[in-house]
Formats: sequence, structure tokens, C-alpha cells
Amino acid sequence: MPQDSNPILEVKYLRIVRDRTRILDGVSWRINPGEHWVILGANGSGKTSLLSALTGYLMPTTGSMDLLGRTYGRTDWRELRKKVGLVSSSIRQLMADTEPALKTVVSGKHAEIDLWRPITRTDRREAREILRQIECLHLAGRPWSVLSQGERQRILIGRALMARPALLILDEPCAGLDPVAREHFLTWINHLGTKPGSPTLVLVTHHVEEITPVFSHALLLKQGATVASGPIRSTMTSAALAATFNARVTLRKKDGRYALRVEAGQEDIVV
Repeated sequence: MPQDSNPILEVKYLRIVRDRTRILDGVSWRINPGEHWVILGANGSGKTSLLSALTGYLMPTTGSMDLLGRTYGRTDWRELRKKVGLVSSSIRQLMADTEPALKTVVSGKHAEIDLWRPITRTDRREAREILRQIECLHLAGRPWSVLSQGERQRILIGRALMARPALLILDEPCAGLDPVAREHFLTWINHLGTKPGSPTLVLVTHHVEEITPVFSHALLLKQGATVASGPIRSTMTSAALAATFNARVTLRKKDGRYALRVEAGQEDIVV
């Protein structure tokens, strides 16, 4: 990708300090059109803080953030962040048990939880089309309480797509899924990323086995700083993962998927 192309997102030397604690320490990151990214790191590495900064909920101490050519602090980030779809467990937990899937999808257009306004004919038609695209049209009238975890994740992605985001962030989307449901979900995510016109995907995880072939780039974080950033073929290495997780590890790749072997004393653990 040419470096002079207009980026979807550009973060430069982002630093966040709270109570003399460095949460992020000079992180730079650029997403170009056509790229799908993974953010990988252990718990406490700064992944959540970076997302909070991007969505306008955590103010940077220094540095700059540009989204779609507009700069944080020089534009209304509350409006601009509507171009960023976010799927996370925190949103999943806020849904009413009785809310049907179609209403959940429509609520994404207005960035509202527990949608109170009437659903227009146009919104209903758009929501049904999105449900069809995410292979969940049969769930349109089904209430939240009876949906499986995998179905809920797809519905939340449909909700994010309703706002036509340029960037879709999947924050630990496989949390709570059993192994079979996780593989079905990851296969579907991989398919979504290959569709023409799909938003740029950012997968946030600390499990390398969740990285599917559609992801082209990786940002590795440790204690708020960048360990590696760039094309996945050069960033996803045993050495980089060892530094990221501060452990002796070996990264293996087979059929486009990764596995990480951790050396723990005299025994190895595959994760």
C-alpha cells in the first residue's frame, strides 16, 4: 500500500498518563485502505486504553489521532466516532432480554441502547438487509434472551454495520464462545473481511489462534508500548511474541492459522 494514500486511521506518538502512570507510551499506528489489523497483547498491555482513546472516551496526554482525515481535538469526535463500529462484551451485557434482533440492529443507526424511537419503514428494510448479509434474517423477531452467544455476536456486528462504519473493531469477540461456536464465528469473520465494500476490521485479542487469514497486519503491545507493527508476515514471529508476552514461546503456522507453544518449566503448553 503506497504510503501517500489517505489512511483510514493514523495515530502518532500517542501517550496517555493518569496519576503518574503511563498507560500508553508513544504508540504510533497507521491503517491504510484495504488492510485488516490485529491488536495483540497480554492483559494490561494497553489494548483497551487505545480503543478508549480512539472512541473518544479517554483523552490523550500527548500525540495525535486522525480518523478519515479529521483530527482529534479539531472536530467533534462524538460525531466522528459513529464511523467506528465497536463490538464488545460491554455492549452485549446492556441489551434487554426481550429486545428482538431486528430492533437491536436498528439501534446501531442511532448509537442508542434500548431504542425508544419508532422504527421507520426505511430502517426496518435496511436492518433486514443487514440481517440477511450476516446470515441472521431468520433471527429478526427472536428476543435477545434466547440467542446463542455466537448469534449475539453476529447481531452486534449487524448493529455496528447499521451505521455504515469505516472501521469495525472487534474487541475480544470470541469471549464466552465454546470451541465449535468460536470456529464458526471466526470463519464468518474471515468471510466478512473479504466482501467488497466491507469496513476495515480490527481484531483485538490475546489469542493467536483467533487470527484468520483475512488479517493482513498486526500491532503488538506490551505495557502500553509498541513491540511490533506492520505486515503480519514480519510482525508475527516467535521473537516478537516472546517479547509481547514476556515468555519463552514458539509460534507455529499451519493452513493460515497460528498456534503458540509456551515453555513453562519442564512442560510445554499449547495455547
